[in-house]
Amino acid sequence: MNAPLFTATWQWRRLALCQALALGLLLLWLIPTVRTQLLTFDAGLFHVLNTPLAHSTAWLYLWTFFSLRPVDALVGLVLLALLVRGGWAYPTHQVRPALATFIGLLVILLIVRTLLTKGIEAWGLQHSSPSDVLPGAYLLSDRFPGLEHGWELKDRSGASFPGDHASVLLLWALFMAHFTRGGRRLVVAALAVLFMLPRLVAGAHWGSDDYIGGLALALGVISLGLHTPLAAGLAHRGERLLTPPLRGLGRLPVLGRLSLLRP
Repeated sequence: MNAPLFTATWQWRRLALCQALALGLLLLWLIPTVRTQLLTFDAGLFHVLNTPLAHSTAWLYLWTFFSLRPVDALVGLVLLALLVRGGWAYPTHQVRPALATFIGLLVILLIVRTLLTKGIEAWGLQHSSPSDVLPGAYLLSDRFPGLEHGWELKDRSGASFPGDHASVLLLWALFMAHFTRGGRRLVVAALAVLFMLPRLVAGAHWGSDDYIGGLALALGVISLGLHTPLAAGLAHRGERLLTPPLRGLGRLPVLGRLSLLRP
């Protein structure tokens, strides 16, 4: 008998630890003196990553490419491919419940992130991105003005906390890290860091938007799923919803070879 991917049990100690860590990160950021120190560190980090754009053509074109909205869709496909690849993080027969669970957790993340963003705005603590604030910033949108609207080049934001892009990447990374070990876990971590860098290089987000805001959101949501019966419930109900349409797609040539579409 195949073991379930998730256990429908309450893991109170792990849940409390992760939720306390997530809440602690947010509370730390709310302390004015700490937030000032974090932004000072973030400013230095931004200049280290952003300044080479003015001097290196390769650096400029690399991060301009990764800062385009359509490229975000390509990144999403890469992450999805690893998520639904049978035998990489979990056996083939567990791909569907894993996908269903991740989709459910992603919806929860989007809801929590929206509420947090509105709360930050209501408290008057929201801030603009470093590209709009710091002197000497190299703006990709100034260098390539045609890309800002036609290709939605992302190098600025009027409300950059928490890092929305980073929160999704970190949720995926924490989810995949739960099932992988060794080199594969390193691949997961490397991809998450790599795909978070474009917003930091271009200046759309401060570092703490990601390593405080994005991480707190992802950690809180992944813990809520994995350390309670929630993930097991999402896997069971979500798989039932996904199976009929996926069964139909699995009858198509070539597509039927995909782990996600196999019976």
